[in-house]
Amino acid sequence: MRKACLALLLAASVSPALAQDKTFDLKISHWVPASHPLQKSLEDWAAAVEKASGGTIKGKVFPAQQLGKAFDHYDMARDGIADVTYVNPGYQPGRFPIIGAGELPFLISDAKGGSMGLDAWYRKYAEKEMKDVKYCLAFVHSPSSFHSRTKKIVSPEDVKGMKIRPAHATMANFVTSLGGTNVQSSAPEVRDIIERGVADGVTFPWGSLVLFGIDKVTKYDMEAPLYTTTFVFVINKDKYNAMSDKQKAAIDKNCTVEMAGAVGEHWGKFEDAGIDKVKAESGHEVYKLTTEQTAAWKKAAEPLVKTWGDGAKKAGANPDAALADLKASLKKYNALAE
Repeated sequence: MRKACLALLLAASVSPALAQDKTFDLKISHWVPASHPLQKSLEDWAAAVEKASGGTIKGKVFPAQQLGKAFDHYDMARDGIADVTYVNPGYQPGRFPIIGAGELPFLISDAKGGSMGLDAWYRKYAEKEMKDVKYCLAFVHSPSSFHSRTKKIVSPEDVKGMKIRPAHATMANFVTSLGGTNVQSSAPEVRDIIERGVADGVTFPWGSLVLFGIDKVTKYDMEAPLYTTTFVFVINKDKYNAMSDKQKAAIDKNCTVEMAGAVGEHWGKFEDAGIDKVKAESGHEVYKLTTEQTAAWKKAAEPLVKTWGDGAKKAGANPDAALADLKASLKKYNALAE
């Protein structure tokens, strides 16, 4: 009897320890400088997950391609080189065709609402299109446009013969359709390729233009909401699946439409502030488009919808329904461009 009581006491004393969640230290990787607003967004995300998990999930952010090249970040999450990564799906043309709808010109008007609208819409497609990872959230930066060194780009015809570094696959298709040549590079490499004459211009958001020093090698800046870029946070599946239900809930709590909006808003404010910075610099000509010029750009961009639709269809989506749903989602969050 005494031995049985001792055994019960011993079991009682060790059961809380057994119930204690294992601690996870997440490697969180991105490829922009630590001075970029994304750094703080990821630090805040990690802090929110740590709090929600009762301190059992901690995260360290590795900026500036420390763990791998920008183009490799999806595969880095898939393969466990990093546990959480920041991905530009458009860096790999054809691999993630459905989310490419968020890259279509003159579609998204606002970073916060655009991020929420895109994320809410994409969740039903992410499980298939990004099946190698645990999808967390999607977001966009503020609408952006062309910045060039050699020639002012006013009409679609002006792109002909130019070498442009596009933001993503959709803009690459646009440049090609207008008679330009694409020059592929990640964001940290853009200043160098323009400075060396490898590229004549770039599609890039305003605040980042200054942050990466690209404003030092460009002269002409189109102030028009031509396009946005889609981004995602993704998580290594094995790491997520190894967590307790409580820990998974802590992750899920911070992989929401609301969190997508918070990330998009923080980044959007940074990019919007860049417009006045560039305007204040000597040697820059910041110009807006007339109504007629804007109409010409919209018309020139129309074939991109079909190109996107063909890719989405091959990926198993109904392009007409998917695009209609995205527009409805953007409208819900007040971010559908007119």
